[in-house]
Amino acid sequence: MPGNLATPGSSVTQRVLALLYAFSDLHPRLTMSELALIADLPVATTHRLLAQLVEGEALVRHRDGRYSVGRRLWQLGALASTETQMREAAAPFLSDLHAATRATIHLAVREGAGALYLERIYGHTSVPVVSTVGSTLPLHSTGVGKVLLAHAPADVVAQVFARLTRHTPYTITSTARLTEQMERIRSDGWASTAEEMTLGACSLAVPVRAGTMPGAPVVAALGVVIPTLRRDRDRLVTAMHVAAAGISRQLTPRGEDALRY
Repeated sequence: MPGNLATPGSSVTQRVLALLYAFSDLHPRLTMSELALIADLPVATTHRLLAQLVEGEALVRHRDGRYSVGRRLWQLGALASTETQMREAAAPFLSDLHAATRATIHLAVREGAGALYLERIYGHTSVPVVSTVGSTLPLHSTGVGKVLLAHAPADVVAQVFARLTRHTPYTITSTARLTEQMERIRSDGWASTAEEMTLGACSLAVPVRAGTMPGAPVVAALGVVIPTLRRDRDRLVTAMHVAAAGISRQLTPRGEDALRY
């Protein structure tokens, strides 16, 4: 039994995990009876849960009656490995950027209609920062989020525009102004915010692409959080572009399509 997850009184989540953990390299396809045995679940319970997992595309039921991992689980697994690769590729460049700027550094990717923060390095200046590694913040009110929004599909942009939230008096919630910003971000190659997410915190951000080929897709955003935009903006943007280019070079060997989000 995989981890004794299916003991009496176990939750539905534990029972589902017991079924999913039954699959392995040695057992990529299993019958319902085999799954019930490995997960230590009643056959009736196994049948009901398997039907729901197949309906949700977490598992696939083949013509011979055996089950295997479905498309949605493969996508989730690929996402996890991609994020790990992204963090590993970015680590030395984030450290160099932090040493050069002494600012708080962020690395984020788009997750649905939000910015998922993969990495954060605290700066030496006292600036309020609300992000944490693994947290998701809005696309329209953060520097890294604006970069990701500018390069997001039209349906994601429409979803974000449909629920714009004001976090401070300076948060831009006008779709017209945001559209102008997105066009400028794509043209200039960088984004900025001035106290749109948190009072006392401004940010700059640049895109990270999946390789160095022209037109390579934007897969992440690199940002810094600073107390004001009036000081050393051009120097910071230049340093960030250098770091982003370095990360992109590290992603190139995996192929231009290896890290599409």
